[in-house]
Amino acid sequence: MKLIDQLGQNHVFEKMPERIISLVPSQTQTLYDLGLEDEIVGITKFCIHPYHFKSTKTKIGGTKKVHTEKIKSLQPDIIIANKEENTLEIVNELKEICPVWVTNVETLEDNTQMIKDFGLLFNKRVEAQKWNDKIKFALDNFKLYIKDKPSYRTAYFIWREPYMVAGAQTYIDELLKLNKFKNIYADKTERYPEINLEDIMREGDPQLVFLSSEPYPFKEEHAFEIGRFTHHGKTVFVDGEMFSWYGTRLSQAFDYFKKLHEKL
Repeated sequence: MKLIDQLGQNHVFEKMPERIISLVPSQTQTLYDLGLEDEIVGITKFCIHPYHFKSTKTKIGGTKKVHTEKIKSLQPDIIIANKEENTLEIVNELKEICPVWVTNVETLEDNTQMIKDFGLLFNKRVEAQKWNDKIKFALDNFKLYIKDKPSYRTAYFIWREPYMVAGAQTYIDELLKLNKFKNIYADKTERYPEINLEDIMREGDPQLVFLSSEPYPFKEEHAFEIGRFTHHGKTVFVDGEMFSWYGTRLSQAFDYFKKLHEKL
């Protein structure tokens, strides 16, 4: 079986991989949703869905730092990584153990392709098609819903000390655009630029300031701190999983987005 991952890397498998290690939380959930629970032998400490994996699967570290010897001991025949979440150093190191399949999801089309690829890779074509059909149906419905909604200048914060926001060519920015949230930092060259709060008015004067629940857990005191510099902006705490978890999780995001718009 010859397949190409989303970085254009060629992979040849003599048989379907049966021992999977997943290095990304959203991809762990997607593999589970495709019916691959028994094949998943290792996950990261951040893989919190499904909940019972916490006690049934082996933790192999985080997304940026892994325990190589523990991974070796699990004898995987494939490791599922991601260009953004995992470092090139980790990927190259783990290639010495077994093939490393790397995803790259920046757009909704990329997301569809990733699920389709998993279907081919693990002989779950029917399941993958069902999920892609489900997501497309929900997406088409949401596009009708959002059609007449107003557009808002928006800043989406992901980190503090230093303050960082989502920029262009990110999956978060893709979902912001889908929601007609105009990302004021989409013209930055960095995908996740560091910013100074003092400059936020000059750089776009956002009407909405989104504080994500992950990867940094923003709290009320941070909203107050940021609010001192965004005189016209409404600060809103948002579920980071809905904006940044790709894969099958996207199917749950559209109802969340509708509720978010109703609150605005």
